[in-house]
Amino acid sequence: MNWLCVGTGDIVTKRAADALATADESQLVSICGGRGRAQIIANEHNAPQVFSDLDEALAKTTADAVYIGTPVDRHCSEATASIRAGKHVLVEKPLGLSGDDAQAIADQAMQAGVTAGCAYYRRTFPRYEHLRKLIIDGVLGRIVFVRTAYWGWFSPRPDDPKWWRVQKARSGGGPLMDMGSHMFDLLIGLFGLPTSVFAQCETLANDYEVEDSATIAMTMADGIQASAQFGWNSKTWRHELEVVGTEGKVLWLPADMGNVVVTIGRDVQEVDLPNSDNVHQPLVTDFTAAVAEGRSPVCPVHEAVKTNRLIDAIYLSAQSGRTQVPKGI
Repeated sequence: MNWLCVGTGDIVTKRAADALATADESQLVSICGGRGRAQIIANEHNAPQVFSDLDEALAKTTADAVYIGTPVDRHCSEATASIRAGKHVLVEKPLGLSGDDAQAIADQAMQAGVTAGCAYYRRTFPRYEHLRKLIIDGVLGRIVFVRTAYWGWFSPRPDDPKWWRVQKARSGGGPLMDMGSHMFDLLIGLFGLPTSVFAQCETLANDYEVEDSATIAMTMADGIQASAQFGWNSKTWRHELEVVGTEGKVLWLPADMGNVVVTIGRDVQEVDLPNSDNVHQPLVTDFTAAVAEGRSPVCPVHEAVKTNRLIDAIYLSAQSGRTQVPKGI
């Protein structure tokens, strides 16, 4: 699989470009972005083609697939342009600014018959497959409660390259769109789209326009109760996921590292399930294999649309003060 990488920000320089260049059966051949940064990335990964304009890149690249690693407001236009050019696409999360934005990508991909996925890489984590199997096999009994939380401190200045993340027109929102989207994708992957949500969103400690605090109560399929809390307003840090059943429970604390704690009745076991050093690499490997095998990638765009639909309902609930049902239920 030959890749065109669109974007030169942190996600590209820290993980994505390396994954595209080194994953099984993958090669990074083209970079599209600001000429200076794009050339540096190309030099680091021996990519022979550098472009500053996406239309030119799509016309001239030797790539079969495009990775979209740009701010969220560009995902829809850049993904659909790539699909119209006959390219497979892997889009950074969240898929779009809204559910309708995300659905436009999914519709275009379906019409074109290309493979399209979203970079919710936590679905490739060994701990995710471990938890999914425990649930399917009934080891935890009937699932009754799910809890997830993430908070930390994020307060960029207007001259910070990451300032776009607190501009609603560019990012779509605050921690709900950032880390929240990742955790909602996991919940949807395990239990499906929630049937109802009630939320509070506030900006408590910062002066930007997106929320820095969100608390959500959800009802999942089969009546499972779920809660989620996300914030960019504490200089402490927390990231966790807990799934509780009638017979046992699983705790990820921290959610992305360390041992998984499995409790069955009164028996507690810690399981070591480490991730890849570059968490984007298994995602790219899976996507490349999905194209070769004619199957869906680990998170196809039609699944990623559900996360955007859920976040739409959360924002609407916070604005209206009422319980909302995500579109698609």
